[in-house]
Amino acid sequence: MNKFESISKPIMWSTTLLLAAILAGCGGGSSGPASTITQPGTTCSGASCVNLGTAAHYAILANTGIDTAPGASVITGNIATGPGVTSTAITGFALTLPAASPYSTSAQVSGKVYAFDYAPPTPTEVNTASNAMGTAYTAAAGMAPAGGGLTTACPGTGALGGLIIAPGVYNCTVAISIATDVTLDGSATDVWVIRTTQALNQASATTVHLTGGALAKNVFWQVAGDVTVGSTAHMEGIILGQTAINFGNASSINGRLMAQTAVNLNMTTVTQP
Repeated sequence: MNKFESISKPIMWSTTLLLAAILAGCGGGSSGPASTITQPGTTCSGASCVNLGTAAHYAILANTGIDTAPGASVITGNIATGPGVTSTAITGFALTLPAASPYSTSAQVSGKVYAFDYAPPTPTEVNTASNAMGTAYTAAAGMAPAGGGLTTACPGTGALGGLIIAPGVYNCTVAISIATDVTLDGSATDVWVIRTTQALNQASATTVHLTGGALAKNVFWQVAGDVTVGSTAHMEGIILGQTAINFGNASSINGRLMAQTAVNLNMTTVTQP
């Protein structure tokens, strides 16, 4: 179970609003220090994409905590916790924080590590990114097919193993399972939005394949329940999770992990698109 999910959201958001107001100053949210956070990697562009906003500044963004245990992970990109959540909720990374710095570093992270208790403008930045993550989740949940014969049917009635899935917006009201390898086949401009009102479970030693030029930055998994990726499994795409995202031992993803609660890793390789 996610050890960060018990954090009190009312207290967290009260703290967020107070500190964000102080940091913004009398002139409103547009004033204050300029952003220190650069956007690494690339993102989906076009009307059929899910707009990540400033959440795209991170390979991992989790509102309540990020943990790697028992094994160290390898992260390409920035990571951050959400509003009101301090760096104590980023565990297993052996963080190094210079005095008065807006970010820390870790040997496991090629980018930078951000948390609400770091120097300005980081508290405002992570608050904005968290809001953007929530907006992206809601936008993905409400997307409709945009022509080209795309369908909203749930592929395989949620059982994706063995399927070849064309680009489109897919709506599942059952849990998504990936028991064997699955392939997303399309071009470099095609977009997949695969969403479920339940959980997503990928079995150990399975792979999500991209073929035909398909790109991870154009694949979105919008999941209301927990996301669980088994040991040595490989995932592709942007995971927008309303609850926890859990990756097993020696698992990997080419994509981004966006969790409204926690991200839990174990010797996981996360590579931003």
